[in-house]
Amino acid sequence: MKVIMYGTGICPNCVEAKEKLTAYSDIELDYRNITETTAILKEFLAYRDHEPMFAPIIEAGRVGIPFFILEDGSKTFQISDFVDKDKLNIQNPIHACSIDGKGQC
Repeated sequence: MKVIMYGTGICPNCVEAKEKLTAYSDIELDYRNITETTAILKEFLAYRDHEPMFAPIIEAGRVGIPFFILEDGSKTFQISDFVDKDKLNIQNPIHACSIDGKGQC
């Protein structure tokens, strides 16, 4: 399965999600760091500014990462939407990070 992930190394949830996904040999991860280049940031913002799924994220003051696009075109903020929770060993679900500087999701 191919997965595009938008995230950044300064987001603890993104770091955790990337680590979990790279552990699976059956997942081809295309990781896109939104703080690496302006082009990648603009690419992410095009989704954030136009996808209805981001409305509650923006209202809550969150960035919207980690953000995943699956090979079938579906989009999600949750790894558990496409990988079995039991295999992930998730204690708490990974959510889209806040922008308030508190590190809360």
